[in-house]
Amino acid sequence: MAGTAKPGYGTPNWEMLQRWLALPAEDDGPFWALNLMKYRAVAAYGDDHDGAAVSGKEADDAYAPLGPLAAIGAIVVYHGDVLEQRAGDPAWDRVGIVRYPTRAAFFAMQQRDDFKDQHVHKEAGMEFTIVMACHPDGTAGDGAADGRLALVVTRGGVAPPVVDGVEPVVACTVEGVIVGDDRSFDRMWFATVRDDAALDALVTAVGAADEAHVLVVDRSVDRLVGSVGTPA
Repeated sequence: MAGTAKPGYGTPNWEMLQRWLALPAEDDGPFWALNLMKYRAVAAYGDDHDGAAVSGKEADDAYAPLGPLAAIGAIVVYHGDVLEQRAGDPAWDRVGIVRYPTRAAFFAMQQRDDFKDQHVHKEAGMEFTIVMACHPDGTAGDGAADGRLALVVTRGGVAPPVVDGVEPVVACTVEGVIVGDDRSFDRMWFATVRDDAALDALVTAVGAADEAHVLVVDRSVDRLVGSVGTPA
């Protein structure tokens, strides 16, 4: 967002953001920002860009605001490309999760000059994104089970199902969408999936949701389990 009212990659949820701005400091606390990302084929920097053409993914790699995040006490706890998508629209390219210490810290980052300088790469590379504020519930798994890592995001009250060959890792409730479109979501959770049969069963099990996204993702950064329960 970086101070712009109309980012090119999605619509801010101003109703929720206004509630956040009015939140007393004593009621503020950490949240986990899940980013579902779809890239442009070619980054759209505009006529004033004198560099060579790059892909949207390459532009997002240049964005990577690790310095500004560290400055406000936030950390990337998960980052990975989408290897396979079994449900949901659009087709996502990458997933990231940032743990923010407070909502106030999230707003503070948007105003930092170093963040704004890097944000131009996100605007250029991102075709569309849904960013949602999440809160872990229950006890995290150990994240060490064999198998592929799956992310499930749903609307419609479907709890993580018990499926043979599917081992829960982390489950979260969704407070609300920060940037996106007119869709809302209730839950997101990660699980390890043993094989194709287990993945098929998982897709079937969440089919009763009003909307479900089922993604198989890699683990270029995976600190998610360790981040759950970290003091604010």
